[in-house]
Amino acid sequence: MTLVLRYAARSDRGLVRSNNQDSVYAGPRLLSLADGMGGHVAGEVASKVVIAALAPLDDDEPGDDLLGQLREATLAGNGAIAELVAGDPDLDGMGTTLSAILFAGNRLGLVHVGDSRVYLQRNGQFTQITHDDTFVQSLIDEGRITEDEAAVHPQRSLLLKALTGHEVEPTLTVREARPGDRYLLCSDGLSGPVSHETLSEAIQIPDPQECADRMIELALKSGGPDNVTVIIADVVDIDYGDNNPIVGGAAGNGSDERPPPDSPASRAGAITAPRPAPRPQVQPEPPDPKIKKRKRLRALLVLLLVALLLGAGAVGVRYWVNTQYFIGEGGAGEVAIFQGIQGSVLGLSLNSQVQGSCGPEDPVPCDRLYVDDLNSIGQDVVRSGRNTADNLSDAREKLSQLRTNRLPLCEDPADQATPTETPGAPPAAPLPSTGVATTTAVGPTTTTDSATSTTDSTDPAPAGACRQPRDEDKGGG
Repeated sequence: MTLVLRYAARSDRGLVRSNNQDSVYAGPRLLSLADGMGGHVAGEVASKVVIAALAPLDDDEPGDDLLGQLREATLAGNGAIAELVAGDPDLDGMGTTLSAILFAGNRLGLVHVGDSRVYLQRNGQFTQITHDDTFVQSLIDEGRITEDEAAVHPQRSLLLKALTGHEVEPTLTVREARPGDRYLLCSDGLSGPVSHETLSEAIQIPDPQECADRMIELALKSGGPDNVTVIIADVVDIDYGDNNPIVGGAAGNGSDERPPPDSPASRAGAITAPRPAPRPQVQPEPPDPKIKKRKRLRALLVLLLVALLLGAGAVGVRYWVNTQYFIGEGGAGEVAIFQGIQGSVLGLSLNSQVQGSCGPEDPVPCDRLYVDDLNSIGQDVVRSGRNTADNLSDAREKLSQLRTNRLPLCEDPADQATPTETPGAPPAAPLPSTGVATTTAVGPTTTTDSATSTTDSTDPAPAGACRQPRDEDKGGG
């Protein structure tokens, strides 16, 4: 029995993203997918270098040590990211997920880091065989939230593991390969917006290419909020399988030309047309150790070339981020201006506060503005980070306009209350005689009205209708 792979792969930038940070490689022995993160260009770099590090595994018979080879290649890709970050510390925070399968007859090795997924369709059962390295998955494992709650959790994209150049241990497993098995590898651009039930229906499409096309279509119909990448691979018992690799996403250059099948460097740099018709597989001669060494060297040169070509682009993205500004909530709840963009990557903030609500051109002492002093509309604008600006001057102007959403001061009850006579109270001490006739104020009815008026003025204002005075409002600075 000869087991081979018949596969198809597709990658799409989606309907929201301006570029594709996913990278994909599918070959006769290696299926690999990486979802980059960390900026407009940095994510592309991270996913590319990791896929380039794994691509040489498709050249050689994997032998018995499937997991050792996968681990070595994964750590090499992670090390390449570390070298890029060391050359430009501003790139710290870029990274990528990785899900890859190394196929060897009736066995396969699986490496996994992050939230890209691998599914298995076997005997009519469609199951996820990787475990998401995410915060919400840890909450599910602990029984604190359900799968449905995780789908809408505000921190559902927070990764606990990724290839960022820092030390990380990938998850490695060996599985048995059986005829009729079908594997789906996908980025979260598919598994996020498309339900498990819908995927389990689409996976039934017999042709791998048509199945991959359908998966992409489902993601786009669900809004296409992220890059989406798919590999469909069937384990079949025939004398030959697909022999030409498919390279796509950020790892491709947009052309439809197929790279030479014996060139890992070309595989990591060109995207191919749809899967060709199967052709007989030529039995290779025993590998020459010198040739294998040269192939490894070429792979390292690929990593270096990617770094040289795209490193400058990543620096440009960092420059662009530093030209962005937005109004947000600073220390002690004060409205502030931030440089950068809202959010963080793997716990690293993408912004920093440049000034509070008072700027260098404001009078001294300045009337500081706090988020709690704004009406509900103003608070929502500040806390959502939607009030963005292209430069600091524009941000200061928008902060000034935000003051129109400031609530009025609540009136001090002590300023309103005035002493009045109350029925039944002891009479006030008589005034000294002045020789002028005086008229005493009319009694109970007038007194009652006055008391009622005083009581109304001391009732607290409805919640959110006014703001409580602060020290600066009282002359304290």
